[in-house]
Amino acid sequence: MDTESQHLARAGERVLVLTEGRKRYLVRLEPGAQFHTHLGLLSHDDLIGQPLGREVLSHLGHRCVVVRPSIHDLLMRVKRRSQIIYPKEIGMILLKLDLTDGRRVVEAGTGSGALTTAMAWAVQPSGHVYSFDLREDMLAAARRNLEANDLASYVTLQQADATQPLPVSGADALFLDVREPQDCLEAACAALAPGGFLGALVPTTNQVSDLLLALRAHPFTDVEVLEILLRGYKPVPARLRPQDRMIGHTGYLVFARKIILLPKAATAETQRGYDPHEGLANRTQQ
Repeated sequence: MDTESQHLARAGERVLVLTEGRKRYLVRLEPGAQFHTHLGLLSHDDLIGQPLGREVLSHLGHRCVVVRPSIHDLLMRVKRRSQIIYPKEIGMILLKLDLTDGRRVVEAGTGSGALTTAMAWAVQPSGHVYSFDLREDMLAAARRNLEANDLASYVTLQQADATQPLPVSGADALFLDVREPQDCLEAACAALAPGGFLGALVPTTNQVSDLLLALRAHPFTDVEVLEILLRGYKPVPARLRPQDRMIGHTGYLVFARKIILLPKAATAETQRGYDPHEGLANRTQQ
């Protein structure tokens, strides 16, 4: 596909329609179809084959903008059967797990598939996501969301208990979105390659403490705990101020990396002042 054609609206693809009043609509373009709003209708045939990122007029004369949707737009519009992981955490997860084209990543706790969708988007076209959930209805909901976003081919969905061995090994990264992630560390270790990235999301500090204690019994290092708060501002130059509402606490993120520990016969000098789970050499200065 040449550069010019990449910026044209095509039949079968989803576009984002922005209307007056900051309304946002995801629309899949189909020949002969029409998109209806209270501001008038848009004919799909008038959009297909035309450049994206331009203003158009509804049949009532109202201005609309048609653009390509971002991954953020897609994630915020997945159909939910459960609470999803918010984009403010998803962005950090993708970065901390080093997810990019070609990576193999395991997810335990598929839910509605928002994070699954983001992971598939990050590792395509040559990577793959292996996502496991105890509930078949959740897997079915995630499958529909992945298909709606044309990402299902990059994901294997399977019903499984993440406290038991998983049918994956040598994974580059693994993320736990389950109630008791500490119970999944044995399976996580077996699924991850040495140096692989581990992440988890839990809602309470008690769960964070339980996970941190459990990590000390397994070969993980570089442990980190984060909380991300997001506050938007009203984009009005003359009245710039914070929005009345913000996305506050939605969960704690815990990250670590799997390593191969030295054998216990290592010298005391090698071990002195080093905590592999913190990944820090705490030697007393001479």
